[in-house]
Amino acid sequence: MATLPVWANGFIVLLTFLGIAVGAKYVVDSASCLAHRAGVSELVVGLTVVALGTSAPEFGVTLVAAFEGQSAISVGNVVGSNIFNLGFILGSAALFRAIPTDSLLVWRDALVLVGATVVLYLLVALDLHLGKLDGVILLALLGAYLSLVWRTRHEVRPVTTPAPGEVGVPSVKPWRDGCLLVFGLALVGVASHFLIGSATALARAFGVSEWVIGVTVVAAGTSVPELATTLAGVARGHTALSAGNVIGSDIFNVLGVLGVAGIAHPMALDPAARASLLALTAMVGIVFLVMRTGWRVSRAEGFALMALGALRWVLDFAARH
Repeated sequence: MATLPVWANGFIVLLTFLGIAVGAKYVVDSASCLAHRAGVSELVVGLTVVALGTSAPEFGVTLVAAFEGQSAISVGNVVGSNIFNLGFILGSAALFRAIPTDSLLVWRDALVLVGATVVLYLLVALDLHLGKLDGVILLALLGAYLSLVWRTRHEVRPVTTPAPGEVGVPSVKPWRDGCLLVFGLALVGVASHFLIGSATALARAFGVSEWVIGVTVVAAGTSVPELATTLAGVARGHTALSAGNVIGSDIFNVLGVLGVAGIAHPMALDPAARASLLALTAMVGIVFLVMRTGWRVSRAEGFALMALGALRWVLDFAARH
């Protein structure tokens, strides 16, 4: 992408948005149908299958950047992506439609995200190093969390069957939904790959530093699957799947993506990581409080989250050199 002219990279960015939007529609619809057929709540599906799928770009970018010695982009991608998810994505979804929460989502999943972010800060921010032991600790925590989700899967009321003709009614052929889910995730991943390359080339053309590229442009690019999937879910009334996707994706990013990266290729971090990790910890804490107060994320709270996300971008670009 770096050899292409600016206008060509801009065209690729616009084209990949279309591909990601189409893929997200297939992911939401097929995952919802499979949840109905299996009697599993949409929240569990969002926290696991959809969250893992939409975190695929973060996995790819973080690992490739780590092996290429671009530690700033590798870790900055995850940190910035999580801030983007909680600020812009959850905020914009709440602006579209208030998102209800419940005690299980808040006290199990959101609280795990708070704990995981604090652990990441303690492991990485103090010595500016992500090593093999750090990776093992993060992956062990991810395994414990997934085990907890599986053990408590029946504590969430299974999805009720919609009236005939409504979105989410299981199809006659469940294998078709499975194929569409895989196709949707693959389309999202491939489109995101091209989006990241072109967006990064555009950012470098304007003289932005590597850490800022990772924590803003690349982070936003890898978060487009979460954005498309979350908004598509909210538009179709699957708010539990959408909320679970945002929280679950952030958990996978912190514990899974950085866990694998630390084990595969230990790396030293840019000193700017401390400020970004602190901003992420603060954002996670704010989202936890927002989800707990009133047991929903209101439109006003959604606007506030988007404003915080935008403020973080302004601060990053102000110190871009």
